[in-house]
Amino acid sequence: MAKDTLSITDNRTGKQYEVKIENGCIRAIDLRAIKTAPEDFGMMTYDPAFLNTANCKSAITFIDGDKGVLEYRGIPIDQLAEKSTHLETAYLLMNGELPTKAQMEEFNTTITHHTYVHENIKQFMDGFRYDAHPMSMVASTVAALSSFYPEAKNVKNPATRRLQMMRLIAKMPTIAAFSYRHTQGLPYIYPNNDLSYTENFLTMVKSIGRNNYKPHPALVKALGALPDGQLYYLPYSPLLPGKETETTTLDWREANTLGAAFLDNLRDVPAFATDGARDADVAGHRARV
Repeated sequence: MAKDTLSITDNRTGKQYEVKIENGCIRAIDLRAIKTAPEDFGMMTYDPAFLNTANCKSAITFIDGDKGVLEYRGIPIDQLAEKSTHLETAYLLMNGELPTKAQMEEFNTTITHHTYVHENIKQFMDGFRYDAHPMSMVASTVAALSSFYPEAKNVKNPATRRLQMMRLIAKMPTIAAFSYRHTQGLPYIYPNNDLSYTENFLTMVKSIGRNNYKPHPALVKALGALPDGQLYYLPYSPLLPGKETETTTLDWREANTLGAAFLDNLRDVPAFATDGARDADVAGHRARV
């Protein structure tokens, strides 16, 4: 009878081992049992750039890059891009299902409540050179938020974790827009909570010299869909360092700071590709570089 196991023969010792297979993967730690002597540390895996390593089992996203499949909570990304807003997709990722009208109104109210950043954050950002890279500014500013929300260290409290998620979703457009305007030598534009999430961001980025700036609806729709589908396609995703460090009980700002810093270096991503490898096959789900 077929079994979901892998039989391994160590030709150095002649010993045989049976390793469990789950979702097309074996656990690297199971290879530690393969030793040449009792004092041996055990077999390890070597996989530069994670080209053939599955680092998690996700209930949130499914990817098959060769077939062009990306799903969030079982819903194809093209449906979300066409029919859902960015905040609705964020709610889906956090809660496992799309919101009802009442749930979305409550979620949106909570997000808009947290869009402003402390005035000291503005002063902090003013300390950067005029030509600082915006992503470097974002990473540093997110890290600086640790000074303002010390309770976020309580990562084992579900209510605290959820509040930090909401704060990050709310404040990131403000921080990103402030970072961009700093590099342009423009004054910062405060959030306008009468606008939608994407309209607010575009207004903070592009408004110059008038208070009635209104971004084009087509641009609002396109930008609202763009973040939903981009990051998960990359094996060098900023989600990777953020997620990996979050599992060590770092708080949300510290984990996301590393993710933002990683994203800042994506312009150098060809340096990560070794031996001409361009495809990564991870746990049967393929992601095209």
